[in-house]
Amino acid sequence: MTGTGDTAVAVAVAVAGGDGERLRRWRMVLGGGEADGTGCALAGRDAAMDGALGALYGAGGSGGAPRGERSAGLGGSAPNVARWLGDIRTYFPSSVVQVMQRDAIARLGLSTLLMEPEMLEAVEPDVHLVGTLLSLNKAMPETTRETARAVVRKVVEQLEKRLATRTRATLTGALDRSARVSRPRHADIDWNRTIRANLKNYLPEYRTVVPERLIGYGRAAQSVKKEVILCIDQSGSMAASVVYASVFGAVLASMRSIATRLVVFDTAVVDLTDQLDDPVDVLFGTQLGGGTDINRALAYCQSKITRPADTVVVLISDLYEGGIRDEMLKRVAAMKRSGVEFVTLLALSDEGAPAYDREHAAALAALGAPAFACTPDLFPEVMAAALEKRPLPDPRPAS
Repeated sequence: MTGTGDTAVAVAVAVAGGDGERLRRWRMVLGGGEADGTGCALAGRDAAMDGALGALYGAGGSGGAPRGERSAGLGGSAPNVARWLGDIRTYFPSSVVQVMQRDAIARLGLSTLLMEPEMLEAVEPDVHLVGTLLSLNKAMPETTRETARAVVRKVVEQLEKRLATRTRATLTGALDRSARVSRPRHADIDWNRTIRANLKNYLPEYRTVVPERLIGYGRAAQSVKKEVILCIDQSGSMAASVVYASVFGAVLASMRSIATRLVVFDTAVVDLTDQLDDPVDVLFGTQLGGGTDINRALAYCQSKITRPADTVVVLISDLYEGGIRDEMLKRVAAMKRSGVEFVTLLALSDEGAPAYDREHAAALAALGAPAFACTPDLFPEVMAAALEKRPLPDPRPAS
């Protein structure tokens, strides 16, 4: 990096302006044993932060370090890694720590060290770490398994706290709106619809509407109103989606008016509905990685539909199909013709635009089942729209 035009100009501006803080930040960004021409030396906390960054992002993390670049690396030593994990939690905020942990697993091959209980106790748990642990599940020694479950449970409880209340409120409202009544109790009046229905009775002199006809929400019955089938691709690229979907599955299963089924698949199909009372059990029942047979999974889901007009099927997959493509599309078309609401989510995560099979996404859109990525915060709105059989809220379906 040393000597490039942009860097030289930026450093010159910082020096000329006497901006010591800006110069310090450039030095932290550039790294390098020779200060990359900034003339700014680091000491104390700054030097320790630079060392933690260099251990991960310096060339020493993957081989020899050219002169002037950061070099360190964590090596294969568990004590070194544990010390580094402690350092980054000391020097950086939680959101940055999670990114650095993710990069360390990807860049430095630290997955095997996560099978040691001492290491798991040192990490900052997040959705991506859970995905990594699930991918290691079958190889994990018994001494580590309970610690891993504790880490996963901590993340699951955080997600439930964030998502459950809003999901239940949104979906309960959607279910209640499906049963309008014309003589509602005062607490059940839908004021927006009542006012719209009585605008012709507006009295300008009194600046009020005379409500001749009241419209209200029906009270939710205790019996099952809708059936939801979550069909989740458990290939390695869908790790975060599997975590979020399992949490949402548990939330939906806790609602009496919705009968929820959760199915995960790769080239095989596993029904985890019986474990929905504990999303941690659901997650440890998955096996991330392997191939993909969407057609086979949809065939299983189709066989479980008993009330098509009251059923929502949510396929969560990047649509890279390893099974029979034409059969997959025929199944979706058949389900839609029978009255099933079919939703395709390319991802259920906060990770942004996913990689997906565009040809399959376009084919589903042609069948009236547009495919799009969905954040966890948007998911309740998507489900509410599907339950009410109205247009889905995402304005940018994939094609």
